[in-house]
Amino acid sequence: MDTNELKITEGRTWDVVVVGGGFAGLSAALLLTRVRRSVLVIDADEPRNAPAARVGAHNILGRDGISPLELLRIGREEVASYGGEVVNGRVERVEHGGGSTFTITTQDGQRARARRVLVTTGLIDELPDIPGLAERWGHDVIHCVYCHGWEARDTKVGVLGNFHQALLFRQMTDQVTLFAHHAQAALTDEQREQLAALGIEVIHGGVTALETDTEQDKLTGARLASGAVIPLDTLVVAPTFTARGGFLADLGLTLNPHPAVPGVQVAVDPSGFTGVQGVWAAGNVSDVLAAVPQSAGAGNTTGGAINMDLILEDARRATEAREAASATPFDGPMEAEVSRRVLGTRAHGLEGPA
Repeated sequence: MDTNELKITEGRTWDVVVVGGGFAGLSAALLLTRVRRSVLVIDADEPRNAPAARVGAHNILGRDGISPLELLRIGREEVASYGGEVVNGRVERVEHGGGSTFTITTQDGQRARARRVLVTTGLIDELPDIPGLAERWGHDVIHCVYCHGWEARDTKVGVLGNFHQALLFRQMTDQVTLFAHHAQAALTDEQREQLAALGIEVIHGGVTALETDTEQDKLTGARLASGAVIPLDTLVVAPTFTARGGFLADLGLTLNPHPAVPGVQVAVDPSGFTGVQGVWAAGNVSDVLAAVPQSAGAGNTTGGAINMDLILEDARRATEAREAASATPFDGPMEAEVSRRVLGTRAHGLEGPA
């Protein structure tokens, strides 16, 4: 964070600090600022969608095909328009700061205080270790038929070791090749029959590299261990999805395996509550399969839950303060009782028996 940003966090306690400024975090921040909560968003500026900036984000009603970076820029502006603050920084620790507050510490040692914390740090796509693959990720190396299947329609599509992805992309094109790629695709007899019936060719042996046309900046094929090159326009892979949450250990949160796909995520209830008082999570950090619309929706849901939690705390504190103000040390009934116990009949100007 730069000098101007540091001034924002000094000497105040925010209602909510959002760790991560992606679609979930900004959606929650927008909802919370619109109900007059003070919100600070700390973002490391490493959006998962950055490699897909050229092809756009899809299935966003009214914004289909927009660059994800442009959508994030608009979101930051909207949050700021309601008084929220969005700053750059990498959060290193989140700790209980005493009472019901938290201390959030960035990598460069700066701190912010908050009554509630929302974690929306997203995930890391751990890709297969194949030369040339990472460079094409988000362009013509993809993983989601719903995100980019339309752009791959009627083209040559290779699928790296995943039976179900082969079926999904067969819906988009009749030119699908499934690379068994070592042990990643242990097919049953029934699956082999289904692939054959759909005209999906299965190629055994590992993919050792991707071939590209550098002048046209596009994928051209997959090279096998045998040296053969299979022509391709698109390669579909299945990454391991790892939620960004290492800094959560001090809060007692852990990352749990996803039940259906390779990857780990933070466990939450339907409201985004983590089970640790005052801490919520939303977006890919708690749902590794969530796309942009789902992440934004989760941010809205969790933002509402956090606001209600703060409302209940505010009401409780107001009641306690009112009761404390009305309970003066020497109100009438209390003074009478003290006099009776200490002075007896002398409280009325009378002397007791000699």
